[in-house]
Amino acid sequence: MAQFGKASAKRGKPSYIYAIIGVALVLFLFGIVGWIFINIRKTGEYFKESIQGHVYLMPTAGAKQIDSVKQSMATLPYIINVEYVSKEQAIQKYNTDNDTSWKKLGIENPLPPSLDFNVKAQYMEKDSIANLETYLLNSYPTLISSIKTPTETIVNVSKFVKNSALILAALTIILSILVIISIDNTIRLAMYSNRFLIKTMQMVGATRNFIARPLNVRAIINGLIASAAAIILLILFIGIVEKMEPSLKILHDNTSLILLFVFMIILGLLISLFSTYRSVLKYLKMKLDDLY
Repeated sequence: MAQFGKASAKRGKPSYIYAIIGVALVLFLFGIVGWIFINIRKTGEYFKESIQGHVYLMPTAGAKQIDSVKQSMATLPYIINVEYVSKEQAIQKYNTDNDTSWKKLGIENPLPPSLDFNVKAQYMEKDSIANLETYLLNSYPTLISSIKTPTETIVNVSKFVKNSALILAALTIILSILVIISIDNTIRLAMYSNRFLIKTMQMVGATRNFIARPLNVRAIINGLIASAAAIILLILFIGIVEKMEPSLKILHDNTSLILLFVFMIILGLLISLFSTYRSVLKYLKMKLDDLY
């Protein structure tokens, strides 16, 4: 009987290798989708925070008054950058991007000084910007002549980010279901070769927990190995893609990637344990003749 158990164990080992490879590949594909989701979210944040608003100042505003407005704006929790642009700097920017024929007409510099600002991505919404404009105009009615923000651009970017997030969320849910099914089938296939060993241990009086414990430990080890392999593959994949397309490095978010890696590990462990324990229960309930 001991020899029979050893033979069964040997037959089970190759299946574990294939199970680890299968789980690792499935988790790797899941990781790629997760990385794409992170990049799309970061792309939306990057574009939102690159949108610039302009607070146009009165021609009579003095340097101290302008500095006071600038410092006040900088202390607001949703503003990440405030830059003073003088009349001369404003006209230089204008001349770079536009026609300069106004000079020939002898027209004086028509552009007012301004405070250009950027807003944190989570506050870059139409309503939030409108509230900011109202606050600034009410707080400094004698210093601010007008505020200009590209509202249409903000709306379009927000719409793109939300739609992309919804589409990817739906794809992630579908992929998660496929991942769970694929890993479950892979592990059940690995456990199939151990069915006689499980039944033999039951026949000699071993309890359910005694039989399941070593298999669960093996499942944890296999899940960790598969998750580690998937994470290494994903890191290499990201490194290659970012080397081929250096602009993607701007979107690199270590915090989000670490959370993705942790989720991959948890997913691999939980599904491995669940599938293994379910398979053990299945073979314990089956009759010996049904195992053939």
